[in-house]
Amino acid sequence: MNNAVRFLTRSTSIWSRNIRVWAKLAGPSLMGNFGEPLLYLLVLGYGLGQFVGEVQGLTYMAFLASGVLCTSAVNSASFEGMYSAYTRMDVQQTWMGMLSTPVGVGEVVFGEILWAATKSLISVCAILIVATILGLVADAWALFILPVAFLTGLCFASLALLVTSSAKSYDFFLYYTTLFITPMVLLSGVFFPIDTLPIGVQWLAKSLPLYHAISLVRPLMTGGEVSFVLPHLLVLITFGATAGILAAYRIKKRLIK
Repeated sequence: MNNAVRFLTRSTSIWSRNIRVWAKLAGPSLMGNFGEPLLYLLVLGYGLGQFVGEVQGLTYMAFLASGVLCTSAVNSASFEGMYSAYTRMDVQQTWMGMLSTPVGVGEVVFGEILWAATKSLISVCAILIVATILGLVADAWALFILPVAFLTGLCFASLALLVTSSAKSYDFFLYYTTLFITPMVLLSGVFFPIDTLPIGVQWLAKSLPLYHAISLVRPLMTGGEVSFVLPHLLVLITFGATAGILAAYRIKKRLIK
């Protein structure tokens, strides 16, 4: 067995272990995945939609749905990569138990990233079903949202684990959420088009990975033309790969002294 196959096999074992644990509480988790986005779409979509009207040729509900979908992918991956991963790393010492086997730190980290991305995909599937029921999905091209959502999950799971590598307590994650996630959600085109912002702020928004995820998902959901696919994908891949490598390096230094 070559090194790449061995790495993937061991990482997948971490992923499958987390799935088995999650399956015990899958019911409440899935209810949350359906309930929260439905609340956002109904309250903001119908409520604000009465005042906003059309946005970029779309009803506000349709415009908002793709942003909510991408935000859910971000939140699911970030929560799993921070709070749940920190619990396994520091509180429960689960990772130390894994490292007593032939599994290495890099394989544990990549397995956690895969699992967090899977949680994102589950969340996105729930929202996509809700959006379809509400008539917000244009056609079958929306199925291509799923690989984009998984890639988005990989990206933000890697960023979250990089934050976790420096965390000393759960409170540490508030810095990342407040200073990065929240401004990014507000600036990346979730609630309104970014072309209404000053030019400098637009460039800032375009440097953030969520903007590129939304730029791919929105036309897929609404039947629009998808453009600049490779640049959007490259930004997500670059953020994710860089953060994942740094996270593995820092977690290794933290756990193996």
